[in-house]
Amino acid sequence: MAQKVDSTVERNLPWNFSVNLIDITFITLAFSIISRETITPLLISNLTDSKIAIGLVPAIYSIAYYLPQLFAANHAERLKRKLPFVMLIGGLLERVPYLFAGLAILLFAESAPTAALLCIYLVIGLGALGNGVATPAWFSMIGKVLPVNRRGIFFGLSEGLGTLMGIIGAYFVGRVLDDIGYPLNFAALFLVAAIFMGISWIGLALNREPESPIVKAHIPFSHYFRRLPAILREEHNFRRFLLGYSISRLSTMGVGFFIVFGNERFQLNGADVGLLTAILIGSQAAMQLLLGWLADKRGHKANLTVSGFALALAAVLALGATDLVGLIPAFVLLGIGLASDHVSRLNIILEFAAPEDQPTFIGLTNTLLAPVVFLAPILGGWLADFGFETLFILMTVFGLAGGMLLSTWVKEPRYNPPEPISGNLKN
Repeated sequence: MAQKVDSTVERNLPWNFSVNLIDITFITLAFSIISRETITPLLISNLTDSKIAIGLVPAIYSIAYYLPQLFAANHAERLKRKLPFVMLIGGLLERVPYLFAGLAILLFAESAPTAALLCIYLVIGLGALGNGVATPAWFSMIGKVLPVNRRGIFFGLSEGLGTLMGIIGAYFVGRVLDDIGYPLNFAALFLVAAIFMGISWIGLALNREPESPIVKAHIPFSHYFRRLPAILREEHNFRRFLLGYSISRLSTMGVGFFIVFGNERFQLNGADVGLLTAILIGSQAAMQLLLGWLADKRGHKANLTVSGFALALAAVLALGATDLVGLIPAFVLLGIGLASDHVSRLNIILEFAAPEDQPTFIGLTNTLLAPVVFLAPILGGWLADFGFETLFILMTVFGLAGGMLLSTWVKEPRYNPPEPISGNLKN
């Protein structure tokens, strides 16, 4: 059976690589147009003066994305084929809500900004919930259809192409913001993004996924959750990774405030916002292919170490900027930090676990990270209300500390192949 699955994967590899390239490329393009780092914070700043309200955007996204994954992982482990479940959740919950975001902005942004703000929060939450529920099954499917020595280059190429297309999108964003009046400009961006999300869903639906040779029997949630502490007790390297990565993730508390900082300090116009967005996604595009290749050759730990250091240095350079040009290196490093994380944050988890345990490891990691990724941007928003200096200093400290822990304390899991843990997870 295993040999049959291996040959099927090999035969369908060019097809699956291509259709998943369509999926990731177009959804990356979509999210670059309504970037949570630039465009959405600007929209929120038009709806309210509260910096905490801006911090709530990544906080809501993170808690809705990370928290449900353990529940979804238990279900995903019982599915011989993950694709039908991923298509349903990834379509109705993850993508469709963004269509309504554009309509909400158009209808309520001027007459009832609080209602528009609540609608944006709801859409972001629903989209993230769909993404979170689908992720354990989706990434387990990716682990089946793409061999380990092709995943890094796949994510580097797909997200790199998406962000390269996003450079053209950034020019479009700048023109829309300058040439179309508020709030129609932001509504148009969300509606166009929803169209690209639909194209990505078509790529997802075209996957040729073989059945899993091993699936787990149904167990009650209460029994499932009682077995999870054994993972943290037995998997010492995985536990160290969770701690180091959690500290590194705290450095993202300031990511959504770079554009707001620039706007308040240098009075940016639409073209300036488009330029900084292009630089952000351009640096991501330029680095993702290289980082994907590096991860395939050396493992994903190096990328996550780079991410922490790059975000720390981005904060230092932003604080030292005296004009728009001075912000450019900060946005380059911000893009590098985000690219490193995007390529490797889930890929490395697959290498800590045997195939039948991967959904649980993904769900456990993301659920344990939920408090960190939820509280970090809210803390960032609270600090930004008093000034950006303390925010960026803390961002620097956490980035450096997390990067050092990952570099020196965590062993590269690729060189320590995992054994199935199912037999060890006893009551």
